[in-house]
Amino acid sequence: MRLFWQSPHFDFMGKRKLALAFSLTLILISIGSLAFQGLELGIDFTGGTLIELHYDEPADLDEVRKVLESAGYERFVVQHFGTVHEVLIQLQPVEGRSSAELSDEVVRLLRSHTEDRIEVRRVEFVGPQVGEELREDGGLAVVYALIGILIYVALRFEYRFAFGAIIALVHDVLITVGFFSVTRIPFDLSVLAAVLAVIGYSLNDTIVVYDRIRENFRRMRKGTTVEIVNASINQTLSRTIITSFTTLLVLAALAMFGGEVIHSFALALIVGVVVGTYSSIYVASTAAVMLGVSRKDLLPPKKEGAEADGRP
Repeated sequence: MRLFWQSPHFDFMGKRKLALAFSLTLILISIGSLAFQGLELGIDFTGGTLIELHYDEPADLDEVRKVLESAGYERFVVQHFGTVHEVLIQLQPVEGRSSAELSDEVVRLLRSHTEDRIEVRRVEFVGPQVGEELREDGGLAVVYALIGILIYVALRFEYRFAFGAIIALVHDVLITVGFFSVTRIPFDLSVLAAVLAVIGYSLNDTIVVYDRIRENFRRMRKGTTVEIVNASINQTLSRTIITSFTTLLVLAALAMFGGEVIHSFALALIVGVVVGTYSSIYVASTAAVMLGVSRKDLLPPKKEGAEADGRP
């Protein structure tokens, strides 16, 4: 018995205008959010003080937040770190005060509001200059990755496919980063690493579809460009579903059971895998069609006099 995705005949390209409108809406929301409220940058990029505390009893995070707010702290993050007994506090830099002074004051405040014993496990400081350098280097890493991919795809495929792949990658990165801007989830180095991983994952999916499109242009002598692209997407659909589903299973496990340290990384990958799978079907293929790719662009040119040489 064959399952529906093993021999599908879905009209993906018939819905390409609807998918284009959907993608443009998500991109505009992402750009608008990034322009007006930006990203909630983590301590890796902004600099600040990180304090890890151990409570003998399960810690009440809401109570910790209330204590910090009452003391005048405005920008901070409080979360569990592995277990309910471990608390991770991230504080933005305060002008004129050192990391040691901030950590001592926070611990003193928390101890004065609870009878539970609080043990300081570690205190780390990231300077604003280091955070700024990491922010710049992270942005350059994304740009260099896109440029390298453009060169690779341009050498392997016809240039219209290369531009289609880049459009899909920009689409995936914008929506993934925009998700963190809209939800105000802190954007740190682990999320940036996930975004770079999304670029690789999305490109791999796109290349599988493009390879099949190129093969079908050479094998299927009849049919329009849209029909050939549609058939190619359907032929690779089983591989796309299986790969994405198994990847999402692992990422969902990491997000739910991996703890706060890896939660943002897993969440960014979940969003990226979903968006990347969608873009490889609709965005990359639709972009290639809109750029005018056709059979004559992919068939090898005939050598002059080849027909005459073949005659007896």
